[in-house]
Amino acid sequence: MVKLLQRLVHHKTLANGLLVVVVENPTADIVATRCFLKGGTRIETSDRAGLVHLASSLVTRGTVSYSSQEIAEQVESIGASLGTESAADYFLLSFKTITDDFAEILALAAEILRSPTFCESELELERRLTIQAIKSQQERPFSVAYDHLQQLLYGAHPYGFPTLGTEDSIGNLGRQQLIDYHQAYFRPEQMVVSIAGKIEPAAAIAQVEAALGDWQVDMALPSYGGNHAEFTPKQTLTWQDTQQAIVMLGYPAPAVGSPDYAALKLITAYLGSGLSSRLFVELREKRGLAYEVSAFYPTRLEASQFVAYMGTAPQNALTAREGLQAECDRLAQGLLEPDELAMTKSKLIGQYALSKQTNAQIANAIGLYETLGLGADYDEIFTEQIKAVTLAEIERVAQHYFAQPAISVVGPDQAMQQLQV
Repeated sequence: MVKLLQRLVHHKTLANGLLVVVVENPTADIVATRCFLKGGTRIETSDRAGLVHLASSLVTRGTVSYSSQEIAEQVESIGASLGTESAADYFLLSFKTITDDFAEILALAAEILRSPTFCESELELERRLTIQAIKSQQERPFSVAYDHLQQLLYGAHPYGFPTLGTEDSIGNLGRQQLIDYHQAYFRPEQMVVSIAGKIEPAAAIAQVEAALGDWQVDMALPSYGGNHAEFTPKQTLTWQDTQQAIVMLGYPAPAVGSPDYAALKLITAYLGSGLSSRLFVELREKRGLAYEVSAFYPTRLEASQFVAYMGTAPQNALTAREGLQAECDRLAQGLLEPDELAMTKSKLIGQYALSKQTNAQIANAIGLYETLGLGADYDEIFTEQIKAVTLAEIERVAQHYFAQPAISVVGPDQAMQQLQV
């Protein structure tokens, strides 16, 4: 056992390979549970982009034993919550309930995970809704800019596919593809069930074993070789009749297992986290360039990305691009001050601690750590890694990863004319 925020994390791997991790937190009569299945959208192919998202929308719409309406009524009748999510590296089913109702909702979740029917009528409805969502995203400058940036950053790698898929890929996905995906990737040895709340660990583990311990999948897990991310450091311009221009810079960044991960998380916090961040202060407050400005660096099992972006007036598009790149280049020149680094460390460590206060947040953290292969003790490891980062390391990491960006801009004629080479 290890500790998370001074609470013991209990582990048990069931005979079928399913890993259960539990943190007892009796401060409120709530139990939060996360059921992670490894895989996520990174197992998709281009012609099946959106498959995992579609599956996440449909698994709760009917099982062998329950209709969609019966599932909803069972959850709502006891005031519980239950939902699903598709992510780059995992599929997630989560639920929250009071302690007395935990076994009942766990049994329902087990039924959903093991026996979805992917009803044709529900599939047709969800396909239409997804295509509407895709069309809606195409009208949002941020979404368009980000989708184009992903293509430059990843090429044929599934991380570069649109999360919702495309109109063509969704239109061609049928019930059999969903069944095949479920049979291949929904399996106990690829699953982590993380639980946090007012429940004894031994009791929680016993109830998971009763609900899922007999689950077996006979077929072999499909091999995953991945696709090498093909970075293209170019600028792509997309005309859209909007009131502002979206300017995005993207740099290839390391996976979560990289020794450079902590330093780049610090850089992200320094440049783009909150109203005190460098980008916000310099480009919005002092220069008045930005309607919005930020940066992010997703945690990924494979090659990730560092993205800095700004929403700006169309006449400022070129200045915005140059300003974003100058702030990234500045770190590669060793211009970060010791007090800035110390302040950013305190901010990031504080934010990290505050992100694990509720039972839902705790369950999500320990489940994600295990799903990504980091282990529950990563909570303490990450904090120590942040504390150990030096100014020299920040400079080295910035020099290595901020060499040349891919650039994606969406906006009207005035922005496009400035940026055309």
